[in-house]
Amino acid sequence: MVFLRPACLSLSLALAAGTLAAGDYDALLGAVKKSWPTCQTIAVVCDSSGSRAALAALTSAAGGMRLMVVDVKGPQDMGKAIGMLSGRKPDAMILLAGDHVAGDGSSAATFLIQRMAAMKVPTATTTEAGVKQGAALGLGSGTGGKLMCNAKVAAVAGVAVPAGATTF
Repeated sequence: MVFLRPACLSLSLALAAGTLAAGDYDALLGAVKKSWPTCQTIAVVCDSSGSRAALAALTSAAGGMRLMVVDVKGPQDMGKAIGMLSGRKPDAMILLAGDHVAGDGSSAATFLIQRMAAMKVPTATTTEAGVKQGAALGLGSGTGGKLMCNAKVAAVAGVAVPAGATTF
């Protein structure tokens, strides 16, 4: 079953996440805000129970941006997730690298990236693998701290390639 809910995670959950990926998400969302200044709503498709710590870190880094979480339990839920997101039209989507359903490198992530780009919604990630897979923007420890961009996908999604980004 897939459901959409705003990410209103409790303070204790955010504190429990500690610095798990907070630095990565701070840097990534900073790059998203700079590169795509009209971006206000971020979508995340993941197994929310299995990705609690990453969601808490992302929520704390979102600072003023609206976060939509689509909970999925397996690849079979991707079509429903796309259907929900197409009706709500987020400004961008973030991949959670460690998510066992839609994390970087998974076929579900590839499906999401392609469908979202076709809807003019770019995807961002914290890993080089995610950028090579088709995410428009990448920055984090998984990119060696380098700003990366998939220029082809950025063009399809209708977003600019950030200045100084390593392009694929």
